[in-house]
Amino acid sequence: MRITNVLERSAPLDSAIRNAVIDFSQMTASCVAVVTDVVRAGKPVIGYGFNSNGRYAQGGILRERIIPRLLAANPENLLTDDGSNLCPFKAQQVMMANEKPGGHGERSVAVGTVDMALWDAVAKIEEQPLSRLLARRYNGSQLDERVYVYAAGGYYYPGKQLQGLQDEFRRYLDLGYDACKMKIGGADLDEDLRRIEAALKVVGDGQRLAVDANARFDVPTALQYADALQSLGLKWYEEPVDPLDYAAHAEIAAAYDGPLATGENLFSMPDARNLIRHGGLQADRDILQFDPVLSYGLVEYLRTLEMLESNGWSRRRCIPHGGHQFALHIAAGLGLGGNESYPEVFQPFGGFADECDIENGMIRLPNVPGIGIELKSDLMAVFDELVAGAKL
Repeated sequence: MRITNVLERSAPLDSAIRNAVIDFSQMTASCVAVVTDVVRAGKPVIGYGFNSNGRYAQGGILRERIIPRLLAANPENLLTDDGSNLCPFKAQQVMMANEKPGGHGERSVAVGTVDMALWDAVAKIEEQPLSRLLARRYNGSQLDERVYVYAAGGYYYPGKQLQGLQDEFRRYLDLGYDACKMKIGGADLDEDLRRIEAALKVVGDGQRLAVDANARFDVPTALQYADALQSLGLKWYEEPVDPLDYAAHAEIAAAYDGPLATGENLFSMPDARNLIRHGGLQADRDILQFDPVLSYGLVEYLRTLEMLESNGWSRRRCIPHGGHQFALHIAAGLGLGGNESYPEVFQPFGGFADECDIENGMIRLPNVPGIGIELKSDLMAVFDELVAGAKL
């Protein structure tokens, strides 16, 4: 058993939107296909992966460092001890060879993208959904048959008025979601409060609305927003300050009585551990949004979960950023608290399989081997183009 090729390409995100910090009109994503010599149904098993939104494509790092290391490795050094399957843990050691500790920036995204493709291949080789494989290996065979998902949107669109925001959230509720998330910080406080009020008129209750500042605020501004939001009973107040400013998080946490959510821009277990040690978050209230793809992949995410549990945090407090099928399988297989979803943005990467319906905010995963990217037609078209004419 061996990896015969690793293919990559950059693809654009079809999203003319912005949050409080960046716009996504020029955003790209990396797509990776890990080709193996294992044959199922007369075709080689191929694992597919891509990076989550918010970080650009990692083509340079993938082509110059990560992929060459995998292809140059002794095939046996990428396999489980019994040689029956690929081993993502050993593959991460190979991908990170000759890399200094720390500096968890762009390379964590490149490694995480390949990690997704590896786990997709592993589950396909074992002929079972990734969620079921993860439950068996790492969660005492306890599988969540349905996963909670919320609809992330409410961006600042060109020319979008309050009516447009309300119409968007009505569409999400009609799709079966029971909670929505919107952006704040891209306007002044008075305008954002008008937007929040308009959203609440649609969703009906603060517990059905989360707000996300995308780390835009300094501490005084974050506290000003916290004071204004305090009485609304929101689902959570997300990323009020810089993700690495743990003292600032602690100050906001001490002043704000509602749930805080953060973590999507922390890209390693040590960074997550520093948040837990110094960020003032409460294990019975707050939400952790570490993104497996952006933070070296599922291999590192498992280390992060182990750290959290040793510090008294439940896995149910974890709701990953990313809004994709990989994180959905991780949530189901490892017993997390849910998963983000992008019903209308970041296409073709946002969202789940075409035939997966949401009911009362819950989604059931399809029973197919791997992640099930093949069941999301617009996304699979990107990968079909990637492998077309390549050496398989």
